[in-house]
Amino acid sequence: MTDDLTRQVDRFLEMAAVERGLAANTLEAYSRDLNRLAEFLFQRGVTAWEGATRPHLRAYIADLRARRLSERSVVRLLGSMRRFFRFLLKEEVLSTDPVPDFSSRGGAGRLPETLGAADMRALLDQPDEAKPLGARDRAMLELLYGSGLRVSELVSLTLQQVNLEGNYLTVRGKGAKVRLVPFGRWARERLERYLREVRPRFLTRGYSDYLFLTRSGRPLTRQGFWKLLRGYALRAGLQHRVTPHTLRHSFATHLLEGGADLRAVQSMLGHSDITTTQIYTHVSRSRVKQVHQRFHPREAPRGKR
Repeated sequence: MTDDLTRQVDRFLEMAAVERGLAANTLEAYSRDLNRLAEFLFQRGVTAWEGATRPHLRAYIADLRARRLSERSVVRLLGSMRRFFRFLLKEEVLSTDPVPDFSSRGGAGRLPETLGAADMRALLDQPDEAKPLGARDRAMLELLYGSGLRVSELVSLTLQQVNLEGNYLTVRGKGAKVRLVPFGRWARERLERYLREVRPRFLTRGYSDYLFLTRSGRPLTRQGFWKLLRGYALRAGLQHRVTPHTLRHSFATHLLEGGADLRAVQSMLGHSDITTTQIYTHVSRSRVKQVHQRFHPREAPRGKR
């Protein structure tokens, strides 16, 4: 590849690291994606980004799909490309945006899996709160569903991040961005009991800042939480796969179905771009459509009119 291609990629990565505070793994993914694109263009005679055209970029995406990459990977590569070309426009390296409007397909079009209210109650009721681990697990599940946290944010919570008087968390999310996330009375009640009756019994290794601990006093890991969630979902008889992100999706969807403002949900989820949050409006609309078809007198089955 030429220096002109790689130099702009390096500038973009420097900007993303300094101005947006992106994590190292995110920067690494950007670097990998953009260098892949640069190599593709170079092999087709493009030696500077100004020479990239819409046909070039369409051919690039077609090549990715021909290599049978998952649609999730293609969508990620598309996102990296869009952000990079927006940077080139801002830096006035380009005067027009060559990125065409790509339509995703297959897996990218799937709506997030969510749990209905009854299934969510069944899941939350699975931990045996008479046992210390059950009380801890109930507090974790209530907090995850009550706040929409990512699992990495949940297991890394410290005592200092929890405000029980105000019912909110101070969360450091992706890109080291800090946000305030409220949680409700159910989560508060379980948290208070866990902190009062259970957590002190787990402090076998001395003091720990971490909120959620194992029996041996170590912080719970992401893998540990995944394992216990999977077990509770099976015990609840839930048919489809339940992950920590299922609870995050359910949190957002249920808020929007209840009339919450999209911007407020974006803030609670920690999305930097509202277009990421808008996927949940599609989930909400699908539910509204089902309700309309079921209950509107002109849509009801003939025998029930």
